[in-house]
Amino acid sequence: MSLGNKGEELAANFLKENGYKIICRNYKTKLGEIDIIAKEKGAFCFIEVKTRASDRFGLGSEAVSRLKQRQVAKAALSFLKEKGLLNRKARFDVISIDYFYPKARVNLIKNAFDLDGAFTY
Repeated sequence: MSLGNKGEELAANFLKENGYKIICRNYKTKLGEIDIIAKEKGAFCFIEVKTRASDRFGLGSEAVSRLKQRQVAKAALSFLKEKGLLNRKARFDVISIDYFYPKARVNLIKNAFDLDGAFTY
């Protein structure tokens, strides 16, 4: 299993343990891809997962570029439109998984960015 797949599996388990309902994994459109779509307290959560084996190139949370944010936002709008859910509450989260500690460290950043593609944390 690749590091990215391992990270996404760990992220999905983390979300389930914290009360999220996983709706879809690896949702793809021609506009972009979303690693995990989940629901928490009535909100649709579009979650980008970034996994790192070292901090040599920064933490995973620092790797979600403006371009990636726009791609995730476009894919999220496509998902909501396709499902007839455009009027529902939604947010964009990032899960950073760092495997370079003795134990994998999972960091969930809720509302990490908005539709304008600007980080909010």
